[in-house]
Amino acid sequence: MAEKRVVASQEKNGFSIQDLILVAVLLAAGAVLKMFVGSVVNFFGMKPNFIIAAYCLAILLVQPGLLQCAVIGLLAGAICQFLPGTPWLNFISELLGAVAMYFMIRVPFRIGKLDLKPLLSTFVSTVISGGSFVICLFVFMHMETSGLVAYIPIVLGTAAIGSVLVQALYLPLKKVLKK
Repeated sequence: MAEKRVVASQEKNGFSIQDLILVAVLLAAGAVLKMFVGSVVNFFGMKPNFIIAAYCLAILLVQPGLLQCAVIGLLAGAICQFLPGTPWLNFISELLGAVAMYFMIRVPFRIGKLDLKPLLSTFVSTVISGGSFVICLFVFMHMETSGLVAYIPIVLGTAAIGSVLVQALYLPLKKVLKK
């Protein structure tokens, strides 16, 4: 009985230690994969953004609140500062992607017994993250409009790759976490 009270109080007060560890491990794995595998796995200029996939997977598994999703997005943006890319823009894009993920995980996406929530929510969140990144490039870096349009297939391709990856990892990780 006392254990149930502890679990209930942890849910009300935020992340459990297990949740924090899972989020940290997934974000670290995403950063390592982006650094070392991201350049190798490249499909016509589109490569998986493992950091977005990692925080989408973490949010799916942990089911955090809105503020916690925002913190996860900011952490992902901070991790991106250590990787090659455009500084500071990732704070905005990853924050928006994580907040979008918060809203997406609350919508049921089932076809019969098939749960498509990981696939569709990750796709939408990645498009929002990537799209906001490109818009920030356009606004803050004075990118040409033709450059903005050229990024659309890259963002959509990256979203497709990441969403398939998250869909494939979600069920096995969910089963492991239940044990």
